[in-house]
Amino acid sequence: MASTINALTGSGGVATTADASGVLDLQSGGSTIATVSSTGIAMASGKTLTGDAISNGKILQVVQTVKTDTASITSSSTNTFVDLTGLTVTITPSSASSKVLVTVSASVTQSTGMLHMNLVRDSTNIVVGGSDGSRVSSTMSSRFDSSPYTYNNNVSATFSFLDSPNTTSATTYKLQGTLGSVYSGTIYVNRTPASGDLNYAARTTSTITVMEVAA
Repeated sequence: MASTINALTGSGGVATTADASGVLDLQSGGSTIATVSSTGIAMASGKTLTGDAISNGKILQVVQTVKTDTASITSSSTNTFVDLTGLTVTITPSSASSKVLVTVSASVTQSTGMLHMNLVRDSTNIVVGGSDGSRVSSTMSSRFDSSPYTYNNNVSATFSFLDSPNTTSATTYKLQGTLGSVYSGTIYVNRTPASGDLNYAARTTSTITVMEVAA
């Protein structure tokens, strides 16, 4: 037994019945479309949910770049950000209303100073800290200077952001970096600054992943 809500055909209107079963049948023209109970909603045989009820928040596609080789990028006393080689990925959204969830895990370090990193869509910085005097605004930053092991360290810098690119064109996301205007040195990806053939000199991996999320 079940209580019912029945959308009538012909004369129109809604008919209801009630019992103490704790189960509700949703009907149209006397035919059950779905049953609601304490365990959830069960669709009747041959019936499906359509539209926003099942599409919102759905992952429509996933694209990932995995970087396993190393990179060394020079940064010479500048606040200008440059691409961190290989940390880039391109996605073509299927709808302009879609969101894109970007997740970065970058294995990085630097020879000197502070490493500042920006998450970029095409040529636009999409999320950075606020402006505050001479401080460098960026998406994230890292520094390793734990002597005496300075040159045998790197860090996994991770960040996620839900972006709204508002396009169906191919869109490129990438990570850029700089050591800032005070320092000249090298940014390292997937390796330690010291790179001798030793079992404590690391070789690591980095990823950048994008997922289209239905709005």
